Amino acid sequence: MYEEQRPEQRPEPRPEQRAEQRSEQRAEQRAEQRADRPDHGPLAGFTVGVTAARRADELGALLQRRGAAVMHAPALRIVPLSDDSELLAATKQLLHEAPDIVVATTAIGFRGWVEAADGWGLGEDLLDTLRGVELLARGPKVKGAIRAQGLTEEWSPSSESMAEVLDRLLEEGVEGRRIAVQLHGEPLPGFVESLRAAGGDVVGVPVYRWMPPEDIAPVDRLLDATVTRGVDALTFTSAPAAASLLGRAEDRGLLPELLAALSHDVLPACVGPVTALPLQARGIDTVQPERFRLGPLVQVLCQELPSRARTLPIAGHRVEIRGHAVLVDDTLRPVPPAGMSLLRALSRRPGWVVARAELLRALPGAGKDEHAVETAMARLRTALGAPKLIQTVVKRGYRLALDPVADSKYGDD
Repeated sequence: MYEEQRPEQRPEPRPEQRAEQRSEQRAEQRAEQRADRPDHGPLAGFTVGVTAARRADELGALLQRRGAAVMHAPALRIVPLSDDSELLAATKQLLHEAPDIVVATTAIGFRGWVEAADGWGLGEDLLDTLRGVELLARGPKVKGAIRAQGLTEEWSPSSESMAEVLDRLLEEGVEGRRIAVQLHGEPLPGFVESLRAAGGDVVGVPVYRWMPPEDIAPVDRLLDATVTRGVDALTFTSAPAAASLLGRAEDRGLLPELLAALSHDVLPACVGPVTALPLQARGIDTVQPERFRLGPLVQVLCQELPSRARTLPIAGHRVEIRGHAVLVDDTLRPVPPAGMSLLRALSRRPGWVVARAELLRALPGAGKDEHAVETAMARLRTALGAPKLIQTVVKRGYRLALDPVADSKYGDD
């Protein structure tokens, strides 16, 4: 019969076995720590503004899955021109005198053009004409729309940039050639003018237009939140959206404040270089993904926003100050706006006493009563869950309880 060995009878584990056991124990401990630690996502505590009209739900869902609070305000709306006289006239003109080259710029625009032609009874004629021309597609989505119609593009730029399309056309030579350009919601003056200056006969195909949103209130709320630093980043997926937001800010007299916010505190993130052009024209630097897609755009935010957060060692804790929340060690602590204003004012000079009068000025709409500072400070301490993070200095003000090692470091600077 099998007899279980008593503990004293079991052979001692070999050194390599002990090392393996220790490794397994450490792995188990790390797994337990990860299980106990909530996964808030890299964008937890940050608020991101979304200006997109199309695919806004998809972008918002990507951001929210990574922990962000999303503020959506479509800066424009797309108006199809299926019954528009300009599109019909351009289509008939191209059917009467076929182009040498057709440049398709957006999938939705190319599909809309073919659908509109079908509605006029000209769909087959248009497809027959396109089969006999040099068909250029700005990117993979447009290629998909072209192939769905049984057509094949001759070339598409790897950069998905109209600048690369323009370079190719000018290198080939366009003098005396007829070029149809499917416009994507707004004119392309630099593109069209360059072709015409090189001798090309350019016909614009206006498939749809960008128009201001029917309800401008969400845009105004987003603008107000941006200039007051209520958002941490603004995302743009089209140049017209960026131009529309800038235009609305100018109409309201908020353009200087908006540009200041985007230059210093609010991160402008664009899906690609074409989208960034209206902002760059105003001197605003933007971040962009290497691949011009929504997923990579969100990944850029996941890298950039946490790297901009202020992290300090305070009272034995690691404190990371985000947009509308604070990470105290690994615990996310939502903080009211007034409390965040106080915390940012204290963090600008960590370890130093900040007077009540100065903190009062940091509170939005607090007036002249310094009691408002005490009330907001009490709520801030409660929200942080660690009251000793902020010390009261009698008759002087408040200070962050910066750890001694960090304190000496700041004193040396």
